[in-house]
Amino acid sequence: MSDAVIIKTRKFKRNPLLSRKQMIVDVIHPGRANVAKSELCDLLAGMYKADTKLTLLFGFRTKFGGGKSTGFCVIYDNEESMIKFEPKHRLVTKGVAEKKEKSRKAIKEAKNKGKKVRGTGASIAKHKAKRAALQE
Repeated sequence: MSDAVIIKTRKFKRNPLLSRKQMIVDVIHPGRANVAKSELCDLLAGMYKADTKLTLLFGFRTKFGGGKSTGFCVIYDNEESMIKFEPKHRLVTKGVAEKKEKSRKAIKEAKNKGKKVRGTGASIAKHKAKRAALQE
């Protein structure tokens, strides 16, 4: 079979509050297990005349039997809005943000310290415990 990839977008929405375009992406890829996100990113950025750095793809699932995958695409207008609204783990995957290394023990201690405080002070205690874990 051929290595041709067909990309179709649906449920396209211009989201001015988050300054982005968002859509569902259907990828038809007969003869291939799946398509790399970097390859799809380049193709979608070309389709919508956008920058590849501002295009994010996530949530891809391959249909049973293969040959078709469906996922979500977000194209931001500028890098500031992407950093402001996008979750940190996706920014780390994209290479925009750095992952902060924390030990497993420090995370668990911060969680348990936050559990000991009751009432309105719980959120403050969790925040302080999280900051202490980051400093370790």
